[in-house]
Formats: sequence, structure tokens, C-alpha cells
Amino acid sequence: MQQAKAEARYLRISAQKARLVVDMIRGRKAGDAIMILQSTNKRVSPMIEKVLRSAIANAENLSTDFDADKLVVTEAYVNEGPRQKRIRPAPMGRAYRYQRRTSHIVVKVGEKGQPLAGKPAQGAEE
Repeated sequence: MQQAKAEARYLRISAQKARLVVDMIRGRKAGDAIMILQSTNKRVSPMIEKVLRSAIANAENLSTDFDADKLVVTEAYVNEGPRQKRIRPAPMGRAYRYQRRTSHIVVKVGEKGQPLAGKPAQGAEE
């Protein structure tokens, strides 16, 4: 089975904050990753859990010989999205600028025994 991918774009949370949670699930079994996300007390956790569940569903639709117990989070990363520039009123008629950051979250799942796409299996020489 190849990798299945799910992506959430333009989420209203900074990439730095989202990476703290994504780093906890990378390389874990899919079921364990869901349990970790449910017990993590961060605002981004439900968003990442939704992306992970979507990747698992994509894997189910992609393969006929689907086994959810073998699925592993092979890749999980967060990229920065566009920043929204905003203005906050300040004393004496001034205005302070600030940025509302967005992020894109990508989660890929695959079977544990399968080599990652693009990388040869260990010990396999051509």
C-alpha cells in the first residue's frame, strides 16, 4: 500500500504552536497518535486529529487490503500560511500593526512494513 495524505490549509493558528503537537505524533501508530491528540491540552489538537482521521479514511479508500492496525504516521509537518496584516488602535491616535498567522498541516499515513516512497528499503541494493 502506498501512502495516503490529508491536508488542512489556512488554519488560524501559528505554525510554531502547531509544530509542538505535530512533533508528538510523527512516527507513531495511527491509533496511538489519535489517543495522544485526544489527551493533549492544546487548541490545535482537535484540528490535527481531524486531519489524521481524514488521512486514515483516505488510506481506506485507496487500498483494498486495508488494515488500520498497521497504519503509521509516516510524515507530519506544518508549513506557514499567509499572514493577515491587522491594525490595533493605540494611544494618542497611533496605530500598531500586528499579524494574524495561519498554517497548513499535512499528515501522511502508510503501513509499517512498507518502505517510504522515494527511499529504497534498507539492505536493498541496485
